[in-house]
Amino acid sequence: MKLATYKDGSRDGQLVVVSRDLSSAHYATGIAAKMQQVLDDWNFLAPQLQDLYQALNSGKARHAFPFDPAQCMAPLPRAYQWADGSAYLNHVELVRQARDAEVPASFYTDPLMYQGGSDDFIGPCDPVVVASEAFGIDFEAEIAVVTADVAMGSTPEQALEGVRLVMLANDVSLRNLIPGELAKGFGFFQSKPATAFSPVAVTLDELGDAWDHGRVNLTLQSIWNGRKVGMCEAGPEMTFHFGQLIAHICKTRNVRAGSIVGSGTVSNKGVEVNGRPEWPKGYSCIAEKRCIETIQDGRPSTEFMKWGDTIRIEMKGRDGQSIFGAIDQEIAAPVAK
Repeated sequence: MKLATYKDGSRDGQLVVVSRDLSSAHYATGIAAKMQQVLDDWNFLAPQLQDLYQALNSGKARHAFPFDPAQCMAPLPRAYQWADGSAYLNHVELVRQARDAEVPASFYTDPLMYQGGSDDFIGPCDPVVVASEAFGIDFEAEIAVVTADVAMGSTPEQALEGVRLVMLANDVSLRNLIPGELAKGFGFFQSKPATAFSPVAVTLDELGDAWDHGRVNLTLQSIWNGRKVGMCEAGPEMTFHFGQLIAHICKTRNVRAGSIVGSGTVSNKGVEVNGRPEWPKGYSCIAEKRCIETIQDGRPSTEFMKWGDTIRIEMKGRDGQSIFGAIDQEIAAPVAK
């Protein structure tokens, strides 16, 4: 099934069930008002939502209405935890290669992960408000999962059983703030503002055989200012699957229902063309493009985003239909008060 959260003036919005083709929706009020309620009592409430979903898809839901992504908050508007990994080691390799540094051997066996702010996500069509263009504004196209309770010490296989929903993310980064923060030795903070998520989150059955042992074997599209810059394959080159990422968190603590775990920037390896490295599938963040340019030409030439720029992130199924709806945002300056 497909679930979304509509804006209603509250912090947590109103849960809606969305049709498979994303054309219609139905409030889930009689079953659950908020997404977190469903995650807290999944075995009881999810089957009821599934019945409503089936009625909606068959045209039998009595109070259906046209689905509007612009009315959506993040599917889970605030979460108990937002932990973002770096599961695509090609991204890390490019960053290291561009600055002529080796990737530590431990990176291939132990996932990189940071804990981001989870109290204030933004909706898929909401503007990305950034105080200054000088911060180095970047998008990051990712996949994310929402978990059930997962016990401390769970194996990757056990952790994988805790995946409840899948969605897309735009993990906005302020690149020019990152070096100073990392130099302090305490990780990202101001350089990672509010994250946006796709209009809908979907259960695993919606992905069919594209869900392959914790990986999504489909193409993630990134369109910057109307130009398609990334058509990256999300499955084959994901070094750590979602079970491994969740188990990484579980090494020393429990993971509770409503935690969100991100994949990190989806990234694909380059190929040799006439003796020159090329990346035909493009990129899922500007920082990676700048690394590619540094490797090819000795310096980066692509600038980061400016106010007024747009970014669209979407994933389509093998039938060509959008699965999650699109993250479709504009970079904006703060409104003067």
